[in-house]
Amino acid sequence: MRRQVLSLLVENTAGVTSHISGLFSRRGYNIDSFSSGVTADPRYTRITIVASGDEQILEQIEKQLSKLEDVLDIKKLEPGTSVTRELILVKIRAKDTDRQAILSVTEIFHGKVVDVTNDSMVIELTGNQDKLDAFMDLLVGYEILELARTGITGLTRGSADVIYLD
Repeated sequence: MRRQVLSLLVENTAGVTSHISGLFSRRGYNIDSFSSGVTADPRYTRITIVASGDEQILEQIEKQLSKLEDVLDIKKLEPGTSVTRELILVKIRAKDTDRQAILSVTEIFHGKVVDVTNDSMVIELTGNQDKLDAFMDLLVGYEILELARTGITGLTRGSADVIYLD
């Protein structure tokens, strides 16, 4: 099994995410991660999908996506030729005695404390999946109250493959 990150440029129309997710469910493909947002041009949306499978399945996913009417462009985001990031918010039970240690780990990973209460802290951290996983590994001794991850989003490096739409 291999993971593939795909960046799709699609028309920003009602139902486009439903069409794309429906394609996956109809064919029994799994989506590991799905993130989307409007681009600088509000007529278009960038969708980043992470899927796993063997070469044949990943090839089929790409072919099926390219057949969808709303899909204007598909790029494979390969390590080295692209930049990918994920955002994580983690709420940790934090007594007074734990806060400094949690803060030290957060600073090492260039994270940010975005909320503190009497008994908890919310940490925001952005980076690649390996970085986020390593951060979570260091929090093993603490009680994780809640966790939210955005999923991967990314772009290819450079301007050579930028698609200009009228």
